[in-house]
Amino acid sequence: MKYLVREKIFALGDDYWIEDEHGGRAFYVDGKVLRLRDTLELQDPYGTVLAVIRKKLVSLRDAMTVERDGEELFTVRKKRLTVLRDAYRAKLASGEELEIRGNIIDKEFDIEYEGERLARISRKWFRVRDTYAIDVEREDADVAVLIAVAVCVDRLSEAEQDGEE
Repeated sequence: MKYLVREKIFALGDDYWIEDEHGGRAFYVDGKVLRLRDTLELQDPYGTVLAVIRKKLVSLRDAMTVERDGEELFTVRKKRLTVLRDAYRAKLASGEELEIRGNIIDKEFDIEYEGERLARISRKWFRVRDTYAIDVEREDADVAVLIAVAVCVDRLSEAEQDGEE
């Protein structure tokens, strides 16, 4: 299943819809304004919060956490030593890790678990700068988690490009 992310560059609070491959509204990203730290809620089309994404306040390297029902699911941060390509890691609360590799800046990367690709993020088919697709490849995957990972990587890489790290 493919999902299309069209970020609104000047939207108050960074709110935007994520559509499914048929153009239906599948998820809503609600940026919370006037918060001490960067906070987003990933919601279903009916407003049910599926995940809360927060930028860590104190961290040697920028990191974002994703929570569900008040419990931390994972933390996303850039890997320290990588050769040639950017790589991020999503460390799950269970200790397992998702690897995020590829061309992060150009939004051409994969989310993998134990060498198996779970999702591919790509904007190569879109002319609009802030539009990209999330192609979830496994039917049993937690789509909200994979979208939250993609949103975290996107935010962290933009912060790094802007010199906020």
